[in-house]
Amino acid sequence: MFNLMNYMEVVVSGKLDKILKPMNICQCQKCRLDIQAIALNNLPPRYIVTEKGELYTKLQELEQQFEVDVQTQIVKAAMIVGKNNKHQNEEI
Repeated sequence: MFNLMNYMEVVVSGKLDKILKPMNICQCQKCRLDIQAIALNNLPPRYIVTEKGELYTKLQELEQQFEVDVQTQIVKAAMIVGKNNKHQNEEI
């Protein structure tokens, strides 16, 4: 069975913990999802359907510029969410 997915979601999710760990911001589920959403909205999607497509996308992940772009967008998103988190008056 074939599945359509945005591989960029996997990449951002996989790098999130490492990047957020040293940052002094809220890391609750709501904030983490907000960070991922903002970062993904600022990164090009990488939709894949087949295993071959997944392998090709993983190879692109090795490119230095790809790595820098993903990390940059996660940090920018974390700074935005850190300054404007929306859960202060909500139950977490």
